[in-house]
Amino acid sequence: MSRHERQVPGTDWSGRRIEVILGNPAHGGSTVARFEGRVVFVRHGLPGERVMALVTEDRGGAFCFADAVQILEASPDRVNPVCPISGPGGAGCCDLSHASVPAQQRIGAAVVAEQLRRLGGVERAVEVELLPSGDADGTRWRTRVRLAVDRAGNPGFRRHHSHDVETDLACPQIEARAYAGLTDRVWQPGAELQVVLDADGERHIVEIAPAPVSRTGRHSPGRRGASARRAAANAPRAEKVVEGSGRPVERVGSREWRLAATGFWQAHRGAAATYSAVVGEWADASAGATAWDLYGGVGVFAAALADQVGEGGRIESVESSRVAVDDGALALADLPQVRFHHGRVERMVADLPRPEVVVLDPPRAGAGREVIEALAAATPERIVHVGCDAASFGRDVGLYRSHGYELADLRVFAAFPSTHHVECLALFTR
Repeated sequence: MSRHERQVPGTDWSGRRIEVILGNPAHGGSTVARFEGRVVFVRHGLPGERVMALVTEDRGGAFCFADAVQILEASPDRVNPVCPISGPGGAGCCDLSHASVPAQQRIGAAVVAEQLRRLGGVERAVEVELLPSGDADGTRWRTRVRLAVDRAGNPGFRRHHSHDVETDLACPQIEARAYAGLTDRVWQPGAELQVVLDADGERHIVEIAPAPVSRTGRHSPGRRGASARRAAANAPRAEKVVEGSGRPVERVGSREWRLAATGFWQAHRGAAATYSAVVGEWADASAGATAWDLYGGVGVFAAALADQVGEGGRIESVESSRVAVDDGALALADLPQVRFHHGRVERMVADLPRPEVVVLDPPRAGAGREVIEALAAATPERIVHVGCDAASFGRDVGLYRSHGYELADLRVFAAFPSTHHVECLALFTR
């Protein structure tokens, strides 16, 4: 709870059932309601609905969190949930499973527009586009999934904001064959399973050893414990290939990548090709120019830029994952104009040659002040930014604008159907 949050002494509604009318969608998959002077963020509802909400978390401030456990007056946008394990108290996978696909698009658009206005200082109409492939009801679009393993060795999905595991493998984001046989064996308790259905249809399963959580992480409440648990989750962990080669094949156009199953690749089967086409169009790099590909992964965007600058140009790709750098260098070995650098973006950019154009695809936390200041100092003509979180994207838009770059174009994609997540691709110029 923020120290600036208005305090309500003695308030704790945890476990209380309240009747509310739901208002606008909020970032994070909830809708906003008000009750007795407080804001209530309600999951599993839709704007305009009257619901009975069960308060699930209350820290005593100006707001609390709840689940819509009974729909008293339903929205016309409500459908039978396509994910049978995602409702109140269930898995955290499909938080908009109960909304029609057009409603999901409208909700995503409203949230992005609000974050742009509030954090970026930009008033702009937003439209959310559907990616090609996947079923019309927002199912079977995913090609890879990370499952948790509970204390009894059963695989499943974590419940919302919980370490508890829902072991019914019924989430329809990925084809059912991804789950085939996974419940026939006992897995290492506390491990994770990476399951990938690659471009050739082959299934790869990798068991990832449990995170080595310190005593602090196991027993300390609050920020110290949470910080220790995050550090453990990000530390290197042993991996065991159980099925397949552990090196799935993926393609964009005629180019092929073979990469680690646990490495990053866009989850939606239509995303990599779509984003690559947009990035290439907006980058429009000149022959012989220098371009940066930051948080470059295995070089999907670097490949698109390489065709533009030609062998006389230079693509400087920076990525913090050594595995991704090695996989990218192997896939793009025929492109001498692409140079891969292993390291953190904020530490590397000062030593790179001045670019004509910069492409960056930062993690969910966004690029942030330090990186954007460094980009502005390099004075590229164009910046193409890929943002996977509406709030951090809105903040980054504001940072670009503070350095004289304006939002010249924007495309938002429903890259994660049945969830509140969207992908924002933006072009900045000055």
